[in-house]
Amino acid sequence: MDVQIEKIALAKRLLETDDEAVLLQIKEVFESNDKDFWNDLPEHVKAGIERSRKQAADGKLIPHEEVMKRYSKYL
Repeated sequence: MDVQIEKIALAKRLLETDDEAVLLQIKEVFESNDKDFWNDLPEHVKAGIERSRKQAADGKLIPHEEVMKRYSKYL
């Protein structure tokens, strides 16, 4: 896929459309890409992520192989 060719094709289609619904959908796509999901997370989820990051930084991790061995019977 040539990104430049795709961008030009999409730009042409955008310029040719008068469909407000399409324009609003495109606008929403761009706005959702600019949005930082972190700000929408509940505080307890943010706290859990921060705890995980600290545990990882402290080396308190379980290797993937060990986790898979332990829980493979449930998968």
